[in-house]
Amino acid sequence: MQFTKKLHAGIVAGEITTSIRIWIRPRVKIHGRYKLGTTPGFVVVDKISEIAFEDITPKMARDSGFAGMTDLLKTAKHGRGERVFYVHFHYEDARQAREN
Repeated sequence: MQFTKKLHAGIVAGEITTSIRIWIRPRVKIHGRYKLGTTPGFVVVDKISEIAFEDITPKMARDSGFAGMTDLLKTAKHGRGERVFYVHFHYEDARQAREN
């Protein structure tokens, strides 16, 4: 699961714990651990839900680290995807990863 670099600090700080993704099919799994760029830790998926495009709210966009809906949608769509997924996750630093 990749994130734009501008979101990394908020994810590491625990301020960003959700992401809206527009995919053909889910690209992550619950409990999956995904490297976060060059940080020493991982994003761990806690929950993934398929939602309708109309269910996306400005608050969801802000909670995902974006200024608003337009900003989010420029980043959320990956390829030919049309299905919308709301992903909840937490950041696990390298020390926590070793303990788990």
